[in-house]
Amino acid sequence: MRPAARMFLALTLIVGVFLLTDVLFPPIRPEVDPEAEIEAAGEVEEPVAEEGLPDPLAGRAELETEAVAADEAERLVTVETPLYRVTLSSQGGVVRSFELARYESFAREGPVGLVREGESVLRGLWIPGGSGETVDLGRYPHTATPAGDIRLVEGDAPETLTFRYDHPAGRFFSEVRYTFRPDSYVIQVEGSLPALERSALFLDLGPGLAINELQESEDRRMMSYVGNQVDDDIRSRELERLDEPEVLNGPLRWAAVKSKFFVEVILPGRDANSDELLPGIRVAVAPSDNGSEDEVERSVQVGMPVSDAGRYEYRAYLGPMERERLSALGDQLEEVNPYGWAFLRPVIRPFVELALWAIRFLHETLLLSYGWVLVVIGVVIRLLMWPLNRKMMLSQVKSMAVAPLAQEIRTKYANDQQRMMKETQKLYREHGVNPLAGCLPMLIPMPVLIALFFVFQNTIEIRGVPFLWFPDLSASDPLNIIPILMGGSTFLTQFITMRLTGGNANPQMKMMMYMMPIMLMVFFWTFPSGLHLYYTTMNLASIPQQVLIGRERKRVQARSGPVRRPA
Repeated sequence: MRPAARMFLALTLIVGVFLLTDVLFPPIRPEVDPEAEIEAAGEVEEPVAEEGLPDPLAGRAELETEAVAADEAERLVTVETPLYRVTLSSQGGVVRSFELARYESFAREGPVGLVREGESVLRGLWIPGGSGETVDLGRYPHTATPAGDIRLVEGDAPETLTFRYDHPAGRFFSEVRYTFRPDSYVIQVEGSLPALERSALFLDLGPGLAINELQESEDRRMMSYVGNQVDDDIRSRELERLDEPEVLNGPLRWAAVKSKFFVEVILPGRDANSDELLPGIRVAVAPSDNGSEDEVERSVQVGMPVSDAGRYEYRAYLGPMERERLSALGDQLEEVNPYGWAFLRPVIRPFVELALWAIRFLHETLLLSYGWVLVVIGVVIRLLMWPLNRKMMLSQVKSMAVAPLAQEIRTKYANDQQRMMKETQKLYREHGVNPLAGCLPMLIPMPVLIALFFVFQNTIEIRGVPFLWFPDLSASDPLNIIPILMGGSTFLTQFITMRLTGGNANPQMKMMMYMMPIMLMVFFWTFPSGLHLYYTTMNLASIPQQVLIGRERKRVQARSGPVRRPA
C-alpha cells in the first residue's frame, strides 16, 4: 500500500474511532483515454491539424541525408553556473547531462544528476508540414557557437549558446539557441525551422529523471508527468503505472516530469503571461530493449507550438522543487508538487503554507535545526490547543450530567425518532450542552498532521537533513525506533487519560487504548521520520495537559453531579 493511501486510511480510522462517522474514500480519478487526441488550444496560433498533434512515433520515415556520417564525432559543450553544470551535444543540441551543484545525490557519488545515463532531454522531434514524417533532430550534427565551454559566475550577464544545422542539399535546417543566466534554473530556448504550414514539434523529456535518493523504490514511485490544463486543473500520472501510450489534452500552461524532489518543466514563451500555450503531452510506450516482456520503456514528449514562419520558443526549468522559485514563475507551477489529495487540497493548502512559513521562520530566524523545529511545532500546537481541550472537557462533563435525562427521552420516544430528536435538542439547549464541542479539538490537529505528512515527504529543504539517529527527516527511520516511540506515546497518553477519568470501567475505551497505538504504528511505519518525531512530541507534550484536565474534571463532576428533572 502506498504511503499516501496508508496516511489516508490511518486518519480515517482515527476519526472513525473517535467520531463514529462513515469512512470517507477519495473520488476515483477518471482514466485518461490512451487513444484520445491532443486538441489544439482555442485561440493559440499554432499550425496543428484539426485531428490533433501527429504521433511522433508513427511511421519513422525520417528524412535521409548524406550529412549524417557514421564516423561523425559528437562534440560536447559544457555550461557551468553557480547553480548547475549542463553538458550539451552537437547531435541536435540536446542536453546530455544536467547536474545541480547545491544538491548531493544519495544514489551515487557527486551532485544530483537529472538526466539518466545514456539518455538525453530537450531533443526535438519535428513533423514538417503535416507530412507524417518524423525528423529526429537529435541525429543531425549541429555546429556550436561559441565552440568552447561557457562558465558564468554571480553577476555575469546572460550568455547564449547556438546550435545550427544546414542540410547540404538545402532540404531543411535547424537552429536552437539556449540562453543561460547565472542566478536561475530557467533556460530560455528559441528555435528556427523551415517556414511550413501545419508543422509540429515535440520535445522529448526522456523516460523520467535519474534516481538520486537512497530509497530508490520511493523515488521511482513518485516519478510522474504533470500538466496544468487551461480548461481543467493540474493533472498528474505516475509513469510506472503506464503500460500503454497515453496523452494529456491541451492547451497546457506548462508540462513537467518530476521525481520526489526534482523536476524538468517546459513553459511557453518568455514569461507567464505569454499567449503561446502547449498543445499537450504524450507518453510513448515501447517494449524494453532488455528482452523482458514485462518491462516497457516510456518517453514523455511535450507538444510545442511552431509558427508558420518556423519559429518556436519556450522556457525550460531544470532544478529542485523549491516552492518559492516555482511560485515566482507563475501559473501555479508550485503545484507541480501537490500537497494532499485533490479533493482535500482547498482545506490543506492554508495549513501547508502556515507549516512552511513556521518551519522557515524557526530555522532561518531562530537558527534551529529542522529536527528541533519539529519538536517546537509539536509543543506549540499542544499549547495552542489547551483552551480547546479544556472546553472539550467541560462539554463532556455537561453531557455526562444530562446523560440520565437523555436516556429517559430515548426510552420514552423510542418509536418516534422525530420527537426524540426534538426533545433531545431541547434538553441540550436548556443545559447549554453542545454535543459537537467534544469533537472539535480532535479534528483540528488533523489538517496539520496531513499537511506535515506531505511537507516532510516532498519538501526539498528537509531532504537529507539528519537529526539524532535519523539520517534523513524526509525518509523513514532505518532503525524503526521512532514508530515504536510514537505508538508508545499514544498508548501512554490514553492510559493516563483513562486513569484520571475512570474510563477503565468502559470495555470499549480499554479496547481502543490498546488497538489505537497498534493501528497507528502499522499504518505510519514507513512514513517520514520527521512526521513521527512531530507526532511523538505532540503526544508527550499533551501528558501534563491530560493530568491537569483530568484533575479539573473530577472537581467539576464532584460539584455538579448528574442533572435531575424537577419534581
